[in-house]
Parts: sequence; C-alpha cells; structure tokens
Amino acid sequence: MKSMAVAELKAHFSEVLEEVRRGEKIAVLYGRARKPVAMIVPYAPQRAQKRELGLLDGKVRIEFMDDFEMSEEELAGTNG
Repeated sequence: MKSMAVAELKAHFSEVLEEVRRGEKIAVLYGRARKPVAMIVPYAPQRAQKRELGLLDGKVRIEFMDDFEMSEEELAGTNG
C-alpha cells in the first residue's frame, strides 16, 4: 500500500488512478502531520444478494384499515 500527501495526489491524480485500477491501494495523508484521512481503493461491484423470505415471520403484525384498497399486484409492485 502506498501513501501520498494531498498535494502529491493532486499533481499525479491520473497516474494514481491508473495504479488503483491495477489493484493498488493509496492512503491519502493530510496536513503537516501527514495523518491518513482516506483510502483510495479499486472499485469492486457488489452482486445482488438473494433475500430470505419470511425473516420476520411471527415477529411482526401488519394490519390494514377497513377502507384500504389496493390489489395484490399493486402492493407487490407488479402492475406494470
């Protein structure tokens, strides 16, 4: 892992992005004390996870008012 002060990062930003694209992590140092304040890391898209149905079964109770009118399709958001 590399570390760079803000001024150095600004001066070499395009090169830093190329290094990050290749997998390098860059710590950003700030101020006279050069304390780490941020980390630039390669982007890793997250995959959608399957949701477990029934997770709250028996733990919550849902009630609808008598005048509530919505089809099951509207409630599920599948009415197009």
